[in-house]
Amino acid sequence: MRILFTGGGSGGHLYPIIAILREITRIAEEERILNLEFFYLGPDGGDTGFLNELRQEGVLHVVIRCGKWRRYFSPANFFDIFNVGIGTLQALWNMYLILPDIVFSKGGYGAFPAVFAARLFKIPLIIHDSDAIPGKVSLYAAKFARRIAIAFPHAANFFPKEKTALVGVPIRKRILGGNIAESKEDLGVYSNLPVVGIIGASQGSQKINDAATDVLKELAAEYEVVHQTGAANIEGIKQEAQVILEFGHREHYHVFGFLDEVKLREFYTAADLIVARAGASTIYEIAAWGKPAILIPLANAAQDHQRKNAYDYAATGAAIVIEEANLTPHILLAEIKKVLGDAEHMKKMREAAQKFARIDAAELIAREILKLGFH
Repeated sequence: MRILFTGGGSGGHLYPIIAILREITRIAEEERILNLEFFYLGPDGGDTGFLNELRQEGVLHVVIRCGKWRRYFSPANFFDIFNVGIGTLQALWNMYLILPDIVFSKGGYGAFPAVFAARLFKIPLIIHDSDAIPGKVSLYAAKFARRIAIAFPHAANFFPKEKTALVGVPIRKRILGGNIAESKEDLGVYSNLPVVGIIGASQGSQKINDAATDVLKELAAEYEVVHQTGAANIEGIKQEAQVILEFGHREHYHVFGFLDEVKLREFYTAADLIVARAGASTIYEIAAWGKPAILIPLANAAQDHQRKNAYDYAATGAAIVIEEANLTPHILLAEIKKVLGDAEHMKKMREAAQKFARIDAAELIAREILKLGFH
């Protein structure tokens, strides 16, 4: 069987593919399914290291050009019209050469060429959309997809109910199951202070970084802070932190540009509270760990999906939301103190997160891919 994956635009689109791929491999080994071939058709994944991980999983990657349509005026929209056209022609040619038995789309602008080609070649298609408000490519693909998997109940309003299932977001199991003492040691956390984990998605968040560093002196005086800044921001923030913490508590601040699977597991293991964007993958990772969270949705996300994700999740009691427009350093500091200062509230948040979590999403999708691929 040949299985082709597509998707792209961010780590949130790409890492669930890794989770599903690993589950397919595990199931195939257990059930002695032979002759599986894996392909990826889409953009290169930017600086996420996604293609390197695909190679390690035995996937043949075919990189094509993709175009992104922005909701705001940008000259790049004009050039991306040509990228979409070129990428679609590349996808049609490669789909003809590969002729997969089934295509799985994770959505995002990077999935459009492969999804379009799958439709023309009448190849069975399964799609997964992570957000409470689905993306345009998923809405287009839903018209002819055999199965549709969603992560938030609200998304069901956009898809045909007879072929839609609520499964959650596929989570890489390698980021689960850490040891708290070992994780703290590896991160350099040696005190017994509460640990605040700050993460701005795979590429970091400038606004969250700015708010956190503006109150870093106050944070480091009361808490251990583990901060993922994004690879492009790490050096500047390191230099800024050296100045801010020159007269004390520098040992309470632990900064990383990017968190690989091992470091991400340690990050979630050690943290008592997570401050994060509201991408669906991040929310489901936080839920899988049962961690209280402060979510700061990206204001200009497509279809405003992060805001809807954040409020849908917060409605369970597992998180609180700070709108980006309302984000100031001292509001962030006040909310962190408020959560960490209320043990009973934190307990309720942890329980709500655990109820929301769906760590079986990757397996459910993997089994459906195998089922449809063999028919």
